[in-house]
Amino acid sequence: MPFTVFLTADAARDLEELYYYISMHDAPGKADYVLERIEKVFHSLSESPERGSYPKELLALGIRDYREVFFKPYRVIYRVIGSKVHVLLIVDGHRDMQVLLQRRLLDA
Repeated sequence: MPFTVFLTADAARDLEELYYYISMHDAPGKADYVLERIEKVFHSLSESPERGSYPKELLALGIRDYREVFFKPYRVIYRVIGSKVHVLLIVDGHRDMQVLLQRRLLDA
């Protein structure tokens, strides 16, 4: 049974900002390529969301409510609730993840 994948408003904004940044600073067509690959990640999550690993920054705090999958260097962080996958964060893995995860997931 496939899971339903939802993007939170923050994750949708992450995706828009990522697309805009790549389209302005990288080769033509690269933003479309990255968007297509991230959409494939969403599809794979609908098939098997358990395959993701626990984000190491949260695991160090003993938090196992969230999972992540990679499309290097991008990280897609999500939470599975019932038959739904809630994508919470789509981010370049080079960012300061500790602060970002705390602000986006733990302080919410």
